[in-house]
Amino acid sequence: MKAALRRLGEEALAALIRGGFAVVKALGPDRAGAIGAAAARTLGPLTSAHRIARENIDAAFPEKSAEERAAILRESWENLGRTASEYVHLGDLWDFDIDNPGAGRIELSPESIERFIRLRDDGKPAIFFAAHLANWELPAVAAQRNGLASAALYRTPNNPAIARDILAMRAGVMGLLIPAGLSAPVAMMEALDQGLHLGMLVDQRFGRGPKVQFLGRTAAANPLLARLARRFDCPVHGARAIRLPGGRFRLELTEAVELPRDAKGQVDIQAATQAVNDIVAGWIREHPGQWLWQHRRWRD
Repeated sequence: MKAALRRLGEEALAALIRGGFAVVKALGPDRAGAIGAAAARTLGPLTSAHRIARENIDAAFPEKSAEERAAILRESWENLGRTASEYVHLGDLWDFDIDNPGAGRIELSPESIERFIRLRDDGKPAIFFAAHLANWELPAVAAQRNGLASAALYRTPNNPAIARDILAMRAGVMGLLIPAGLSAPVAMMEALDQGLHLGMLVDQRFGRGPKVQFLGRTAAANPLLARLARRFDCPVHGARAIRLPGGRFRLELTEAVELPRDAKGQVDIQAATQAVNDIVAGWIREHPGQWLWQHRRWRD
């Protein structure tokens, strides 16, 4: 009986959220994004996540004034609201045309385009790392929309009904989707064995991982990327989105990162994990208001 009631509640909540998605879809990405930004800017400070974000920003930028740190926090809430509202519009947001690169919302440098084409056509696996910056779903959309055989690790919501709906939305605009969990490492290795390009977000806390220095403090990091790079000895690239005025985005794809190696010539797990986190920290310092400060990255 309890299980049936729980499933009924999950389905009811999913139906409510599905209705919200429909409204957001009808608004279009620009109006939905503006409303989402305003709502998050207004409601975010009423949550416990606001204190977490404020403390994180204060610790990362002690050299900035109180006004500057408050502006970063406000922009972070706005970015989160926009990103949430853009979720149902991911397919529409990606409108890059390589023959007319300045016509849409998305811009890429000639260097990033050349790197992407080289990776797409070389027939080899590779690993991409990204962070919760701007709209962090766009790199995975870019891969699928432009013919890059890809797989992406994602975190499933606790509500199975909501998870099912979100997976259905993602399935049309992304490559192979690998749910985070105990079986994820095996699935990720299988993806690389198949020659896919594997994407993963690397900026969240991983309690069992090695300690790294991240934005001036010690944090537990996920070593999985470094372990996979060590096992497959494949290229590792950074991918990020940068939010621009007017509902536009710039996407960047780095050259292959030279990961530190040990005396045997293999990828050094600790040093490589630190190197990747250093790159992400640099991205955050460039656009601090576009990062997700609201999670406990430095929790003991």
